[in-house]
Amino acid sequence: MSEQPLPKATQTFVSFVSLLRLNGFAVAPEQTFAFLAAIQLLGPSSLDDIRRAGLATLAPPPERHATYHLLFDIHFLDRQDAEQKGADEQDIVRLQEEGRGAFEPLAAEEQNESGLAASRTEALVARRFGDAIPADPLRRLAREAASRLPRRRGHRRMRVRSGNLVDLRRTLRDSLRSDGEILKLRRLKRRLRPRRLLILIDVSGSMKGRTEDNMRLAHVVVQAAPQVEVFTVGTRLTRVTRALRPKRREQALAAASHVVSDWDGGTRLGEALAAFLAVPRFSTYARGAAVLVISDGLERGDHRALRDSVEKLALRAWHLSWLTPLAKGPNFRPQTAALMAIRPFVDDMVEGGTDAAIVSHILSLPKARAA
Repeated sequence: MSEQPLPKATQTFVSFVSLLRLNGFAVAPEQTFAFLAAIQLLGPSSLDDIRRAGLATLAPPPERHATYHLLFDIHFLDRQDAEQKGADEQDIVRLQEEGRGAFEPLAAEEQNESGLAASRTEALVARRFGDAIPADPLRRLAREAASRLPRRRGHRRMRVRSGNLVDLRRTLRDSLRSDGEILKLRRLKRRLRPRRLLILIDVSGSMKGRTEDNMRLAHVVVQAAPQVEVFTVGTRLTRVTRALRPKRREQALAAASHVVSDWDGGTRLGEALAAFLAVPRFSTYARGAAVLVISDGLERGDHRALRDSVEKLALRAWHLSWLTPLAKGPNFRPQTAALMAIRPFVDDMVEGGTDAAIVSHILSLPKARAA
């Protein structure tokens, strides 16, 4: 799909968003459109209106507001003293060297549903998946997932012989046959509905040996359950649910290989999860869901950003599980700084280095309790 240039009047604002991305701010394409819509709605009479519109729609984290204001002054006011001030504070500011905001990445639904490009030095590569015979654990998952995945109580009710709710309408209707005397209380109960399942797969270089197996497993889950969302995280956040919907595994994996562009690259889990939470449509997928993060947790960035993102994700999720190949045996204790930082917010930190271990954990989720 060829990119269409934006109107010249918007290029200055879009280039400011690109400048924020170059400096590590998690800004999704949907937020850029919201920023432009806010400017059009306000009809700004001063730069302060634009500044506040950016704070509201681009949502920079509070600890980086100073950097946001610095970049705003450099971009819109061309203030050399602001740039010098940033150098004095040792706050690295990467200015745009190419492009003037003529193009904006397509929205997630229209191109590859990618969010954050976490590093300028990220490796963007293509990947081909080979033809492999499904392993026994995957066959077991496909056979049992429909009946053994977690469920939740829905709002609709159904008639039952015994339940904790009284079907007053049917009870009163039956009483007409006995001259208004109630002989038996009719019962109702809330229907059980499949609980949403959110899978976040680490596709960085440290997980290279498991990437293909994890994608095959995700395809099985998407085919077996009605409410599943799958994202890949590395240096970018990419939604691959639509790519995994075709029934033929080879076709689905081939589509996913073209959608994801950061295979076997660096690891920016904290920033990728922050991008996931920053987009309301994406963060809704985690609300009340069973969340599975398949990652070794070898974070290259600041582990505090990962901790903050995992804490926010845990508040939205029904149950949050972290499956890592480093977890060997029931007595596993995290040793890396990132895993130690997120351990208080994770309900389960279990083995994720084999298909059998992951399938066994997924099928045991109905026995888990809410966080």
